[in-house]
Amino acid sequence: MSHDRLEALLARLREFVRERDWEQFHSPKNLAMAMIVEAAELVEHFQWATEKESQDLSAEKREQVAHELADTFVYLLRIADVLGIDLIDAAHAKIDLNAKKYPAEKVRGSNAKYTEYE
Repeated sequence: MSHDRLEALLARLREFVRERDWEQFHSPKNLAMAMIVEAAELVEHFQWATEKESQDLSAEKREQVAHELADTFVYLLRIADVLGIDLIDAAHAKIDLNAKKYPAEKVRGSNAKYTEYE
């Protein structure tokens, strides 16, 4: 997603919230809880699925999953916006940190946590 597209989405989201006078409800605490609720709704779609079933979604299931992903993403964007966190910068910084914690030459092909090989 380009930075311009993200900024346009943030602007649309801010306007959506402003038009409904919902800023008063969008504390970081409330947004974090709402995001987790939506993430749980996403998980429900995969809860008892096999690995293969989780990859081969019907068109209807795929649309439902897309809606839950969108809900989770919107709350993530909103909490970052309320807290003044640039998600693009934060993601790059976290990838840099993870590159140090998980050097490719040590972890390639392994799912071990970094504390298991330090």
